[in-house]
Amino acid sequence: MGQAFVAVRRDGSAMDRVQFLRTSEPEVGMKDYDALAAVRRPIAEANGLPNHHYTAPQTYASEAQAVLHGSWAALGVAAQVPRTGDAVPLDLAGAPLLLIRDREGTVRVFQNVCRHRGMILVAEPRRIEGAIRCPYHSWCYSTKGDLVATPHVGGPGRNVDPQVDRSTLGLIEVRSHVWRDVVFVNLDGTAPPFEEANATALARWSEFEAPLYHDGRSFTLEVGCNWKLAVENYCESYHLPWVHPGLNAYSRLEDHYNIEDGGFAGQGTTVYRQLTDGETRFPDFPGLSAKWDTGAEYLALFPNVLLGVHRDHAFAIVLRPEGVDRTTEDVHIYYTTPEFDAGLADRNTAQWREVFEEDVFVVEGMQRGRAAPGFDGGRFSPAMDGPTHRFHAWVAEKLTG
Repeated sequence: MGQAFVAVRRDGSAMDRVQFLRTSEPEVGMKDYDALAAVRRPIAEANGLPNHHYTAPQTYASEAQAVLHGSWAALGVAAQVPRTGDAVPLDLAGAPLLLIRDREGTVRVFQNVCRHRGMILVAEPRRIEGAIRCPYHSWCYSTKGDLVATPHVGGPGRNVDPQVDRSTLGLIEVRSHVWRDVVFVNLDGTAPPFEEANATALARWSEFEAPLYHDGRSFTLEVGCNWKLAVENYCESYHLPWVHPGLNAYSRLEDHYNIEDGGFAGQGTTVYRQLTDGETRFPDFPGLSAKWDTGAEYLALFPNVLLGVHRDHAFAIVLRPEGVDRTTEDVHIYYTTPEFDAGLADRNTAQWREVFEEDVFVVEGMQRGRAAPGFDGGRFSPAMDGPTHRFHAWVAEKLTG
């Protein structure tokens, strides 16, 4: 059974409300329901998510709607559209979307389809100099999504038709919110307001609300795994001694602590050391408490963004699911001021790239392991795997209601 939902233009005008049918609602069979109930048990008794949640296209599609489209999922970052008119086409688990900065400088997200025949409007990142023009029949939209031109819609030479009401045919704007430069979207329109849904995470990092400056040194990793495995691995520090021996040499396993909450999980360290070059270092965020002199934290904000904060820089990793066993990781690094040492920033980027690349063989190995028919989702260490279990349980909750 499909379910109706409403997408609303940012200005909220009634004539711009368009009703859609959400089809292929996630259907959880009794066998899978029992398996998901096992995921939600206390950690010492719980199983991990079953294999087909990492390998089956049908399950991937169901999760996309219930978990990614039904939550505040990360789409990209505002730094991808730095100038007015900049537009970047992005998909969220198969849904074609358009990230754009309008003429007033507001970051918006639209469904990237023409309201006429459903043609993709923007195929490659570019700057919109005039209007967003559909390449099929040349219907044109403003950067606010208004339909402003319909060439020959009433016949040759007639660009208006009384039966085609432009005011009701603007682009469909998706609910969006920008936090820490990450652009979050709620595609099906059912999630609580962003600030309400993520109140605990916002409060936890309230000291880091100063402006962020993108360093321009973003990088991308293409990883052969289901997107959830990237989240699970990031959540925990248990693997540090064996996967990140260089990092573990000074930020040891025993220097880390677990972070668990309803909508996020992760880890923190008490021994963060600033990167320096002689007397040169990155400026600190202003007004931080003493905890952050040597502290740093790494949160997975569910479902698909990985965040890190330190006294002098931050990063955001947006996970873009590309299929049941493929994920793109877009890594964006930020500083406290637009003025920072370029050479030091190059070193910092290289160090983080090395750390994140060290994780690739692990998540890809777990993906291959999900083909083992006897694997039942695995077990959790009550002492070490709390953040990973929290994520599994959150996904299970989303799928079972």
